Amino acid sequence: MATQDTGEENQQTENSQAGGFIGAVEAKYREIKEHAETYPYVWASYGVVYGGLALWTTYRWRKLRKTENRVRALQERLRKHYEAEERASATISSSTSRNPATPIQKPATPVQKVPPPSADKTPK
Repeated sequence: MATQDTGEENQQTENSQAGGFIGAVEAKYREIKEHAETYPYVWASYGVVYGGLALWTTYRWRKLRKTENRVRALQERLRKHYEAEERASATISSSTSRNPATPIQKPATPVQKVPPPSADKTPK
């Protein structure tokens, strides 16, 4: 029986050496498959850990993309607002340059000046 096992192992090693890269990949696949069949709980834990990590990464990535889209939309609104404001100020300035005789109105009530506190703070 031992000779049969060693004969099969020799045949497998010859096949893997003969195949080169493909044989090495097949041998590694068989090794991983045997390990997964022997220790399924280890592979399940890999799935849970790396699957959870992938889900978290996907969640954060999508949240980042949504935030970026909101920022782009707000920047566009702000840009349009400033363009409209500049156009409005340009039309106002061009209309005032046509009528330079328009007086600037002063406030209706004069500002009362409050006297500064006295420098001498001693009571009299």
